[in-house]
This record gives sequence, C-alpha cells and structure tokens, in this order.
Amino acid sequence: MKVYLGADHGGFELKEKIKEQLVSEGYEVLDLGNDHFDFQDDYPDFAFKVAEAVSKDLESRGILFCRSAAGMIIAANKVKNVRATAVWDLKSAIHSRDNNDANIIGLSGDWLSDDEAREIVKIWLTTKFNQEKRHVRRIEKISNYERLASRS
Repeated sequence: MKVYLGADHGGFELKEKIKEQLVSEGYEVLDLGNDHFDFQDDYPDFAFKVAEAVSKDLESRGILFCRSAAGMIIAANKVKNVRATAVWDLKSAIHSRDNNDANIIGLSGDWLSDDEAREIVKIWLTTKFNQEKRHVRRIEKISNYERLASRS
C-alpha cells in the first residue's frame, strides 16, 4: 500500500518518525513535504498535496501532521474523494476506517506521544471498512454531494 505523508513545521518531527516506522513495515512511503523544518511553512500546502495524491490513487492512504491536526484536515477535505479526519486514539482510528472509510488521517504533533502515534498509524492502516449498508449509503451521499457541488 502507498502511504502519502505531509507535514508543516508543527508535525515535521513526528512525520519523520512515522516515516521510518512505515518504511520498516514495508509500506511504499511517499513524503510530499515538507522535506526540512521550516517554521514559516503553511499547512494547506502539504494537505492539498497529500489529498490530491490520495484522490487520484484511491487504494492509497494519507497521513498529515501539524500542531493540532485540525487545519490539515479542514484543507484536505476540500479535495474530491477525500475523507479525512483527525485521530486522537486507537478507538477513533478504528472508527474512522471501520465506519467512515477515511483515507486520510491527521495527527497532532503537539498532543500525541511518538508511541501513541505509532500505534494509531499501525491500527489505522490495518483496519478495513466494514461495508455495512448504512455506512456505504452515507459515504455515497457524500460522494453524490461532491459531484453535484463540482457542477455549480
């Protein structure tokens, strides 16, 4: 599985640690930046890069890192076919995949320990969408809205 990564200065350090983990676990990791610590960088630049990549490769996943995860998720969800959510613990990681078929998560560089983030990523990447009719129906409603909104 391809995993696209993106981080601003607030999540740069955590991104680098998670990247090492993913490579060691055999994932195909594509780091879309930032490639160095830059206190002046802006989270939307990286959120859009990762979201665009995932939207074109629907079998892939994306992980975004910033101080809170909120800004990254707001930006990523502007891209068609993206279902991004901030994840704070194992329960929210499982739920985001199992119920919402999230294809991008955001992790907080300020509020998660390295170990917490590692466990979240591991469980998120291995949890499958449960395909229950109610969840499929809800995701289809989101996709239909995206199609209609893009026409206006």
